[in-house]
Amino acid sequence: MKARIYEIGVYALAIVLTLTIVSCNSDKSTNSGPENTILADHLASAAFDDIPEAYIDQIKSEFRIFYIHTSHGGQVLAGMNLIEQEDGLFAVNEGSGSLAIAEYGDDLGYDGDTSWVPITRDRLDNPDNNYNVALWSWCGGVSSNTEQGINGYLSAVNGLETDYPNVTFIYMTGHLDGTGVDGNLYARNNQIRTYCEANDKYLYDFADIESYDPAGNYYPDASDACEWCEDWCAEHDCPECGCAHSHCFNCYQKGKAFWWLLARIAGWSDN
Repeated sequence: MKARIYEIGVYALAIVLTLTIVSCNSDKSTNSGPENTILADHLASAAFDDIPEAYIDQIKSEFRIFYIHTSHGGQVLAGMNLIEQEDGLFAVNEGSGSLAIAEYGDDLGYDGDTSWVPITRDRLDNPDNNYNVALWSWCGGVSSNTEQGINGYLSAVNGLETDYPNVTFIYMTGHLDGTGVDGNLYARNNQIRTYCEANDKYLYDFADIESYDPAGNYYPDASDACEWCEDWCAEHDCPECGCAHSHCFNCYQKGKAFWWLLARIAGWSDN
């Protein structure tokens, strides 16, 4: 199954995905954004093996990432560490010839919290850092959030994009919490998706990656523990690791999706 960029439609219990291939701006001297939403979801995890080696080399050479996260966001890096163990081409924070990711121990907070904004500005304003990609993860902050609170998050990232045109900013959805399609989390994640689709943003869809197994089966009532991972790995070979709050395979899928997204930002068309 090959991941493609798609315009996000209305999410319902039976999610209808309208897939369309779009091109990505490969000039990283300016953050004009993609021509259409570039969404890293469960399909991105499936397309990880298609990433050309030349783009991995480009990412490691050109990208300097600033990542604010706590334990849930650490799942992405745990997955990337697993991938590196399998193939040294995907080295992270190993010095020259590896991808540089600077971490900060915080997250997007709750209900309109923007305390992460001045932290980000402080790091981006320091010329010694020279970051050109920035993202932040949620902890449990989407589950109890409000429409107004999510709008505050979206507005804050958009403000950073305006003020730092040479930096690529990545939006993110919140992790699953078991409340399903009728829960507040589902509505607030869709709010983030809808905004990113309407405004041509880069989105790392944390929740969607947790919602599908590699065969494409959908688990709308799953939680961040990734209950389906246990069943999947009982019948398939899966890596072992420490994955905060979840199953190792969940981290593994997230690491793959993040590399895919970075390749798209670097200009890979995935077609």
